[in-house]
Amino acid sequence: MSAEELIAKLADSSSKWSKQMLQVVRHVWTEQGKLIATPEDAKHMLTVGQLVDLEWKLGMAVSSDNCRSLNHPYVTMMLKVANPSGEIISRSFEMTIPQFQNLSKQFREVASVLEMV
Repeated sequence: MSAEELIAKLADSSSKWSKQMLQVVRHVWTEQGKLIATPEDAKHMLTVGQLVDLEWKLGMAVSSDNCRSLNHPYVTMMLKVANPSGEIISRSFEMTIPQFQNLSKQFREVASVLEMV
């Protein structure tokens, strides 16, 4: 789609587009729109892996070479994600207890939104 076609469709779709906004869209589309060659290319750019497995465990760091007494609990998360080609990728990371509680809260919020859909 050319920049002019895009601007015409946007202008026809809503009166909320100001002339300045349409000029910015035209400029960006002219400069960057060529990076998306086909709809299939756009689809691959926007794909996100699928969560296959999520594991977590609670741990306690009691000491290290650099620190005699840590005594801080942490949560280790292990994610397995299938990328669009089907390859399974494992990623792990550690969080503090408050970070884990925040993540858990966000998961509950997402779950409640998904139940409404």
